[in-house]
Amino acid sequence: QLQLVESGGGLVQPGGSLRLSCVASGFTLRSLDYYGIGWFRQAPGKEREGVSCISSSGGIKKYADSVKGRFTISRDNANNMVYLQMIDLKPEDTAVYYCAANSGSSCIPGDMDYWGKGTLVTVSS
Repeated sequence: QLQLVESGGGLVQPGGSLRLSCVASGFTLRSLDYYGIGWFRQAPGKEREGVSCISSSGGIKKYADSVKGRFTISRDNANNMVYLQMIDLKPEDTAVYYCAANSGSSCIPGDMDYWGKGTLVTVSS
């Protein structure tokens, strides 16, 4: 079963940057390049929302309007890694960030098949 582990979260001041990483393991029949990967986040008291998604080949990338121009998603299939580079962070970006995978191109939380446990990002002065 595909396993995802996030890292890179932490406390950062407004305007700062972080890079989140997601490492995949547990492959059986398929390698990482079979899966579309998404980053999602959930703030306290709010529903989980999609932040950014990337297609299996990396050719298609989607971003929530709230992060366009500030976040960049990328993937390294050879090393089973997916990244989320975040710049110009704002207090409203504070949330637990999750990496998730599915066999299609959906970027909706309910459509994802595999989830990591999340990494906390706190943006505060």
